[in-house]
Amino acid sequence: MHTDISVIDIIKKRRSTRNFDKKDIDKQRLQRLEEFIEEINRQAKIRARFTLTTNNREDGKAKRLGTYGTIAGAKTYIVGILDKDEKDSVEFGYLFEKIVLFVTGLDLGTCWLGGTFSRSNFRESLALDKNEFIPIVSPVGYIKDKARLVDTVIRAGAGSGKRKAWSDLFFDSDTSKPLTKEKAGPYKTPLEMVRIGPSASNRQPWRLVKDDNKFHFLLSRTKGYGIPSYDMQKNDIGIAKCHFELTAKELGLKGKWAKEDIGMVDGLEYICTWVGE
Repeated sequence: MHTDISVIDIIKKRRSTRNFDKKDIDKQRLQRLEEFIEEINRQAKIRARFTLTTNNREDGKAKRLGTYGTIAGAKTYIVGILDKDEKDSVEFGYLFEKIVLFVTGLDLGTCWLGGTFSRSNFRESLALDKNEFIPIVSPVGYIKDKARLVDTVIRAGAGSGKRKAWSDLFFDSDTSKPLTKEKAGPYKTPLEMVRIGPSASNRQPWRLVKDDNKFHFLLSRTKGYGIPSYDMQKNDIGIAKCHFELTAKELGLKGKWAKEDIGMVDGLEYICTWVGE
């Protein structure tokens, strides 16, 4: 990600920020972020793009980017834009999380928003094609030290400070046998970075099965969850993929992504496989 900070440290550091200092992001940080977003847009193999928008207008008046009271003080937002016919929510989440982690490495705060923002407000601030929509946005800015009461309530309601145990998420050969950290070997840290990752309402829908040199990524779906036009839980698998891959690369663990003919596994939806070399 072209950062001097360890990806592992960045993942550990990242927290959802809902209370921001109102000062503008300094030009150097903003330029680095804009350049990184341009790089992500060039990498994208799906019909998606990412951009920044701000409350500040050229006439000096502030425009309202609605977040229903969940975000305070933020002036700048990362906006994820997807073609209505594009179904790859996994890749979209993977790319957006790369941006989130880069922002964290700039010592700025973010917060994934999939449902608590006004799409019409954001659409008005951007030039979208008629077939584009906005599934995800995130505020970005300097973190304000003092949390608001609403922040505490939201975090408590979502269980943001809690994560499922290894035995609930990672398995050895099949889903009846939990994977131990010893058996995970050099992949212990990539798996831990998956475990502590963010997810919608902190549902942590990822399940991974180790099969020799492979890790199969499965989705434990919550029926009817997410906005109708976007698969939020596949988006969460994209976040898990991002954490796993970036951590593996940092540790020198070579591998590649593959799609195998697996289908459903004990009620879990197969998504993809990491094949280690």
